[in-house]
Amino acid sequence: MEESSSSLSLKDRVAIVTGGSRGIGCAIAIHLHSLGARVALNYASNSTQADLLASELNASYTPEHTRAVAIKADVSDPKQVKLLFDRAEQEFGSKIHILVNCAGVMDQKYPTLANTTMEDWDSTFNINTKGSFLCCREAANRMTREGGGRIIMISTSLVGSLLPGYAAYVASKAAVEAMMKILAKELKGTRVTANCVAPGPVATELFFAGKTDETIKRFADACPLGRLGEPKDIAGIVGFLASDAGEWINGQVIRVNGGVVV
Repeated sequence: MEESSSSLSLKDRVAIVTGGSRGIGCAIAIHLHSLGARVALNYASNSTQADLLASELNASYTPEHTRAVAIKADVSDPKQVKLLFDRAEQEFGSKIHILVNCAGVMDQKYPTLANTTMEDWDSTFNINTKGSFLCCREAANRMTREGGGRIIMISTSLVGSLLPGYAAYVASKAAVEAMMKILAKELKGTRVTANCVAPGPVATELFFAGKTDETIKRFADACPLGRLGEPKDIAGIVGFLASDAGEWINGQVIRVNGGVVV
């Protein structure tokens, strides 16, 4: 029997997507909006992209029925994370139903562990790990308890492949995966689920940065499907997890990589 389309609907649910102005985060925000969600697009610095996306998502609605809003916040700052949730609740007049934490950084020099600086290590953990913790903590305390609560963290399939040059990045994401699994258990009785989606190589600015054409081709050739992932490949899985159809998936890491890491 086919899954009812109503079980995938996010009609009028409120979603916060951190790092939602570009790359995978942008694709996720667009997809959640297409399923009926009202979306808070978090960005750290580039207001132009976030404001443009919000404008596009609101284009077919009246100003009184805003469906998307751009909100600036540094996810590594607890005060700004609190204000992000405050603003989203105020804009949409509702508690948050969905958090997708997509904000992340990667050292584009791809150094060995021996050559990783303290500054780069701290910077990576500050956004990827501390930012995830702060967003998860805020969501765990404030998210709706009336059903449909979803915490979805974006990790990486590199936690499985453990490629040289990614020590800080992989360590920061492995910590997020462990934290999420504990959070899922701690949320018992709240009707809120917590999961990680772990993409493989995806054609985004973050992936391309610092890589040669040869390196990019090598990543694509390593995939059994013969290509890099696209942001929409990740967005569809996130949309499913955010929906009622994904309710029975909890405390899991879902690797979405075309078979690069199995």
